[in-house]
Amino acid sequence: MSQNTTVPVNVGLVLDINGEVEKVALSCINMSLLDFYNTNSHYKTRLILNTRDSKRDVVAAAAAALDLLKNVQVQAMLGPENSMQTNFIIQLGNKSQVPILSFSATSPSLTSIRSPYFFRGALNDSSQVGAITAIIKAFGWREAVPIYVDNQYGEAMIPSLTDALQAIDTRVPYRSVISPLATDDQIEKELYKLFTMQTRVFILHMFPSLGSRIFEKANEIGLMNKGCVWIMTDGMTNLLRTLEPSVIDSMQGVIGVRPHVPKTKALENFRVRWKRNFLQENPSIVDVELNIFGLLAYDATRALAEAVEKAGVTSFGFDKTNVSRNATDLEAFGISQNGPKLLQALSSTRFKGLTGDYIFVDGQLQSSAFEIINVNNGARGIGFWTPEKGLTQKLSSNSTTKSKFKPIIWPGDSTSDPKGWEVPTNEKKLRIGVPVKKGFSYFVNVTIDPKTQEPTSVTGYCIDVFKAVIQELPYAVAYDFVPYAQPDGSSSGSYNDLIYQEFDAVVGDITILLNRSNYVDFTLPYTESGVSMIVPIKDSKKRNAWVFLQPLTWDLWVTSGCFFIFIGFVVWALEHRVNEDFRGPARHQVGTSFWFSFSTMVFSQRERVISNLARFVVIVWYFVVLILTQSYTASLTSLLTVQQLQPTITDVKMLIKRGDNVGYQNGSFVLGILKQLGFDEKKLIVYNSPEECDELFQNCSANGGIAAAFEEIPYGKLLVGQHCSKYTMVEPTFKTAGFGFAFPLHSPLVHDVSKAILTVTEGDKMKEIEDAWFKKHSGCPDASTVVSSRSLGLNSFWGLFLIAGIAAILALIIFLAVFVRQHRNVLKNSESSLLSRIRIFLRIFVSKDLSAHTFKDKGGIQVHSMGATEASPDSRYPASPSSYSQHADSHFGFYGEQGTPRTEYGNSNHNPNSQAQAPPEIASAVELTNPDQEIARSPQVVRENN
Repeated sequence: MSQNTTVPVNVGLVLDINGEVEKVALSCINMSLLDFYNTNSHYKTRLILNTRDSKRDVVAAAAAALDLLKNVQVQAMLGPENSMQTNFIIQLGNKSQVPILSFSATSPSLTSIRSPYFFRGALNDSSQVGAITAIIKAFGWREAVPIYVDNQYGEAMIPSLTDALQAIDTRVPYRSVISPLATDDQIEKELYKLFTMQTRVFILHMFPSLGSRIFEKANEIGLMNKGCVWIMTDGMTNLLRTLEPSVIDSMQGVIGVRPHVPKTKALENFRVRWKRNFLQENPSIVDVELNIFGLLAYDATRALAEAVEKAGVTSFGFDKTNVSRNATDLEAFGISQNGPKLLQALSSTRFKGLTGDYIFVDGQLQSSAFEIINVNNGARGIGFWTPEKGLTQKLSSNSTTKSKFKPIIWPGDSTSDPKGWEVPTNEKKLRIGVPVKKGFSYFVNVTIDPKTQEPTSVTGYCIDVFKAVIQELPYAVAYDFVPYAQPDGSSSGSYNDLIYQEFDAVVGDITILLNRSNYVDFTLPYTESGVSMIVPIKDSKKRNAWVFLQPLTWDLWVTSGCFFIFIGFVVWALEHRVNEDFRGPARHQVGTSFWFSFSTMVFSQRERVISNLARFVVIVWYFVVLILTQSYTASLTSLLTVQQLQPTITDVKMLIKRGDNVGYQNGSFVLGILKQLGFDEKKLIVYNSPEECDELFQNCSANGGIAAAFEEIPYGKLLVGQHCSKYTMVEPTFKTAGFGFAFPLHSPLVHDVSKAILTVTEGDKMKEIEDAWFKKHSGCPDASTVVSSRSLGLNSFWGLFLIAGIAAILALIIFLAVFVRQHRNVLKNSESSLLSRIRIFLRIFVSKDLSAHTFKDKGGIQVHSMGATEASPDSRYPASPSSYSQHADSHFGFYGEQGTPRTEYGNSNHNPNSQAQAPPEIASAVELTNPDQEIARSPQVVRENN
């Protein structure tokens, strides 16, 4: 489209045309218009830039804006360069409905004006607060001092910064305000004031003209040494390249925050073109660099050009119908007719600019990311911060820990992270109130000089815990202990009176109670909580005659006895056929079996065990008996020696019912608990020390003493530890919160001290303190231990009995299976009745197995009989029933009496030489035996008549 068809649109620019930064911005604005219309030559509108000099003055800037509105009737206005100038111009734009687009006014206070015609084309200073607090939180600094310029730019960000620091539990103990016109002496005086404080984390928020002087003076007085932390906002970080080398040298180790500008080809190409163009326009300025304000000015100009084109080519005049003839210059410029359309067009403008995505939300440019830099011979990037991901070394990283920073060089050329505080030189010391009382001095003991009536030392368990906690704080705290005492050294009042006094903190054996928490803030407790009852213990050494039965419960006694009998039977069954020790008359065998089984308790059995199955059973049983006897011995020893002391009373209701006297410590809140339990006030006796309590116990309740004492657990442990053979603590325990340190309401120290208490109590330091104060005064290993012993029950040993039972039953099953297999033909003989076969089978079972190796000599089978030994002429059968009978054990009687053969079903006389007359049952039994074996038969074998 040709030039003749375009529509000129006047826009204003209020800028300090003599400043270097402003010249950079002006150059970028001109290049932006040139680039935009070269790219969009078909657009109908053309912005005509009307520049006015603000002269770095608020009034001059207002006059320039007024001139542009009244005389030029600009449709929009760019600038001015700072927030103070912009504040008034926004009001003019709102009244004339002319959009004001600023690319350098960053003060958060401008947002509060709430003008729809103000567009901030720069980031709000408050947007960087998140990055600053994230850095402080990552390194764990608990205090920070903001240093800012005393004007609208400096003050506006401080409220949001302070709120953000409080949100991460970082205190702001002091705010350093520097006048923009401050002299070097004034700056030095303020920095010396900071030097005397303990905080070494400083947040600098001001422009380079003043900030450079701050850093030079700080370097001179030692505030840039090792251990210090300086964080500067983007007001200085954006313009680091404009500073002198000497200033940069004094800023080594400083951390800075600035908006992140993505590196793109378009940006690099523009940087080259801008450098060439700027040097042509300003040949006298040689060493100059493109800065963020130039890039923002470039993008703001493009946004305005697009919005003007989008709004159309309607009337660009001003409506002055409501302007009176006597109106002043501030009222005579009228209202822009195109303003509402241009407002709507600007609000919807979106594009990818040199600084990134350019989007307005409620008239504010949205931030994307901030870059964290470290001054070390120049600016060096060490990380990034985004609202979504927090701190990261790279924008693609998800980690938010400080380890994700690139290596940082801190002030003083240090690579170790600063702790952020130093011991102050003139810091106000905290006044720590401590109680004064006569007894229980192990907790708090105040020594007062009798001549001067001044405290000479404050010691005790609570004092040592407090000192250990203070050492764990991330900053130094100076304090003095102030005893709560009268001039004569006596206490000035109760513990309640103490915490109500105007102390900075109260340290001692102070119990955390609900009514006290209404007046002070307590830290977390550092002792066990609860109130316990202390009672005397009696000697229960007197035993009755049956004390030896107490180690085991009745079910264990019965089970043990049954297993002794069962194991005896199993051993007899496995041994009686092959072992002479288990043979003989029936009564003898029963006695031997019981004797063998029960003698295993003392491992004194004389009988040999020959069968391998029996040996297996006995080995398992030995193991069971060994464990059982050892446990019995240990339990009986405990009953006769250790279990001697028992509490005399364990029920609070019994104390009340009997009307016994009970004691409590003087001034303790335990009195209220005792009254709630229903104790008569006349039965409540006060004591002041463990010694008095012990004396009251010795007198007994009937003689004006006490039957029990109620104490908080720490006191109770001390008392019982000193007299462990006399007293013990018993249930019930009444819950309390334990000992804690008291601070004034809303004290910022409570949170830090509570965290430090956790560090001390979870570490070894607390045990060292407890051992130092209580262990050396304790007469027993554990003063709070009450030994209890119970009888051993079956539930502790059923596993052993199960193993022994399974082993015995398994061995018995294997033995019977082998025996039945060897003599199965006896049961299968159909010629005899079932009863006869069972009887013969049982007779074989109870008879001696002459084939066993225990009855064999070196030459073969050795047969013991009443007379001569005679070998059978047949390898399979005995020679005759007489020889069969002769092999029987003459000392064993099964049915008849010993030596008297029993007659059944016929004549008992038999022919010893007639084998053919042998009863079929016996013949069949003999035939079924192993040919290599010879089975002994009882002389009482009964033959049936066929």
